[in-house]
Amino acid sequence: MSGTRRPFLGVSPVLLLLFLAASCAVVVFGAGVPESTARSIRRVNRRHGPFLGVVVSNAFEMEPLLRSPRFSPAKGNQLPPYLDVAGRRFRFGTIGEQKVIIVMTGLAMLLLTLFDIKGIVHFGIAGNADPSRQIGDVAVPRYWAHTGLWNWQRYGDGPNDELAFESNGDYTRSLGNLNFSDYTTTTNASGNNNNLLNAVWYEPEEVFPSNSGTPELRRHAFWVPVDARHYDLVARELEGHVILESCVVVAGNGNGTAATTTTCLPRRPVVATVERGCSASVFVDNAAYRGFLRNRFGVTAVDMETAAVALVSMQQGTPFIAVRALSDLAGGGSAGSNEAGVFAPLAAENAVTVVVELISLLN
Repeated sequence: MSGTRRPFLGVSPVLLLLFLAASCAVVVFGAGVPESTARSIRRVNRRHGPFLGVVVSNAFEMEPLLRSPRFSPAKGNQLPPYLDVAGRRFRFGTIGEQKVIIVMTGLAMLLLTLFDIKGIVHFGIAGNADPSRQIGDVAVPRYWAHTGLWNWQRYGDGPNDELAFESNGDYTRSLGNLNFSDYTTTTNASGNNNNLLNAVWYEPEEVFPSNSGTPELRRHAFWVPVDARHYDLVARELEGHVILESCVVVAGNGNGTAATTTTCLPRRPVVATVERGCSASVFVDNAAYRGFLRNRFGVTAVDMETAAVALVSMQQGTPFIAVRALSDLAGGGSAGSNEAGVFAPLAAENAVTVVVELISLLN
């Protein structure tokens, strides 16, 4: 038996988990879901579809939407207020004239597999990699990338050395690398700053579009575009026209300070269409890495979820856009601690303000 170690062939754990969710959905009407729930899903699709899928990162960021007067939950007389499937709750209702299903991330593929979905709107808060933007601004990137899939190069190899399995077409050096020695703060006795971690090369994801007509037709994707019509709608109707919150009420610490204080930003936040955002399974609170992501890839929003939703939407051929309110300058700005501890609630509110305006326009 060969001892050769096979590569992971460019499929990240993030995308693999989404593929597994889809595989589970294939048998969901068998043993995976109670028959009563399966009947309810079929009835919802037949009588009320199609829906706009609204995918949110977590309960903290979903809560402002659920209490927004712009969201009307289903009353249950014909459409149930929610269905629980695979440990998640799919909430039904309307925003403006749009029938929506709201669900947290992790089940975007299941949402698209089970329900009649005509498009995906994803929203939440994000770190900021662009020092020219301000906390509270709502960024709507044109492209998203998953920056968590790497080929970690062995020590001693350099930029001109071929990566393992690069010749097979599985990996590439075209997207650039992060060289750890560039961030060494001290040099060794010989006067160089070599680092045993060497470098990681950023890799595109493998996507198998469902509408290609050919099974297992592999496509590499790094920058995933959002729906151009939705992006243009934001630029035309929302940029410069939506009033966002600029102050947040902060509770006192109980040590003789005021019960609450109001903290305001230097200027009122704005909606901004930007070129790029990125995601990885990493919480970025490091200024050097923030600077690398900005300089190498030109990103503004940095989060942990959007690229996975974008890739699933691309694979399924579903229109997609993401709205991300900036909660902090990743790695720190003038504050000694992460600003998200103060401004995350404000950012979450601003994200909801923009997303309900956008959805109301998607007729």
